[in-house]
Amino acid sequence: MKLNNLKPAKGSTHSRRRIGRGPGSGLGGTSTRGHKGAKARSGYKKKVGFEGGQMPLQRRLPKSGFKNINHKEYFAVNLSTLQKLAEEKSLTKIGINELVAAGLTNGKELVKILGNGELKAKVEVEANAFSKTAEEAIKAVGGTATII
Repeated sequence: MKLNNLKPAKGSTHSRRRIGRGPGSGLGGTSTRGHKGAKARSGYKKKVGFEGGQMPLQRRLPKSGFKNINHKEYFAVNLSTLQKLAEEKSLTKIGINELVAAGLTNGKELVKILGNGELKAKVEVEANAFSKTAEEAIKAVGGTATII
């Protein structure tokens, strides 16, 4: 096989329709644009959501809700996950770096420890936030919960 022998597969390519090249082509006259109107003219552009003059959906529906600019999005890690990590890698301290190494987070997002599951290992945990139940469970087994 050589570069000068390469061809597309049979039936995979189509010739371009040459519009507006006279009546003999079958695509002359109005050149597939119909008669008159905005769509027949050059420079036609339809607005996003335009419904032919009918009131568009985004204007028919009422406004609702708001976006809190102070909201912080946390990546949730449960106590059961911490227990599994502590057992597998025999860790006594679990921080953001350990969670990144385990492939749980990318290190850029905020981490919050939640109280789902059971923690038996005595570990020092560092995170951006803790739920009350998680903090109590960590302290109950003799560990520490430090907010970064």
